[in-house]
Amino acid sequence: MNALDRTPDKTRLAACGYQCIRLYDMETSCTTPVINFEGVQKNVTRLGFQEDGKWMFTAGEDHRVRIWDMLSPQPHCSRVFDCQAPVNAACLHPNQVEIAMGSQNGGVYLWDVKSEVHDQLIPEVDASIQDVAISPDGQYMAAVNNKGNCYIWSLSSSPNQQLSTLSPKLKIAAHKRYVLRCKFSPDSRLLITTSGDGTARIWETDHFTMWRELSVENYWVWDAAFSADSKYVFTASSDGIARLWKLQTKNAERKYTGHTKAITALSFKDEIVSE
Repeated sequence: MNALDRTPDKTRLAACGYQCIRLYDMETSCTTPVINFEGVQKNVTRLGFQEDGKWMFTAGEDHRVRIWDMLSPQPHCSRVFDCQAPVNAACLHPNQVEIAMGSQNGGVYLWDVKSEVHDQLIPEVDASIQDVAISPDGQYMAAVNNKGNCYIWSLSSSPNQQLSTLSPKLKIAAHKRYVLRCKFSPDSRLLITTSGDGTARIWETDHFTMWRELSVENYWVWDAAFSADSKYVFTASSDGIARLWKLQTKNAERKYTGHTKAITALSFKDEIVSE
């Protein structure tokens, strides 16, 4: 599996991998997919949901990012964007209209799914973009590549613009090896990058300096997910263990074992309960 995400109502889990996109019912014990999406080819690398669950997006090595209508009895592809290169990553802007994408040819794209307006840039030649992320407050976009670098842009928009403006802000030498994932915390104050160098690093977004390093020695850290209060983070690594880290202490509070092979994707969603 390359990516996992839950529907906004948390009742279903979507998973994607080689030539497959599957949707599972989380409220039953049945392990058979309730929906197998048809017509996908090659490796499907990312997926995610619009906040109301009206549509889902997927990205893949067939060069395409697809929009799937989830309101019809049988979900179908309603829109396609061709990146003209295998797509490694995609994420949805908090405005629920724009999708950021990263491709193996080094391209970073921003696509407005309603107007079809799009923009493209290449932050580093001869590098593959491995992941992209947009902060929940919509202020920053990050992209990481196979050379260990992380690029940060400031995002801005105005009523007269059809597409957000990307302004280069910073290049970070984040890791010594492949960077696999980048994700912002729910409060937008932190950015996590995970790598083949056995670490996950936490960067403070007020100046993008490293705040914490979480180490899983000799194993690739494939994915990560923050808790809703941004105080904890889960990591998935090639030793087959998922870990829950308390960021303030850098301690692995829990280890989740049982997998016999690498854990390459995880999804975690919780809510802050107000008293």
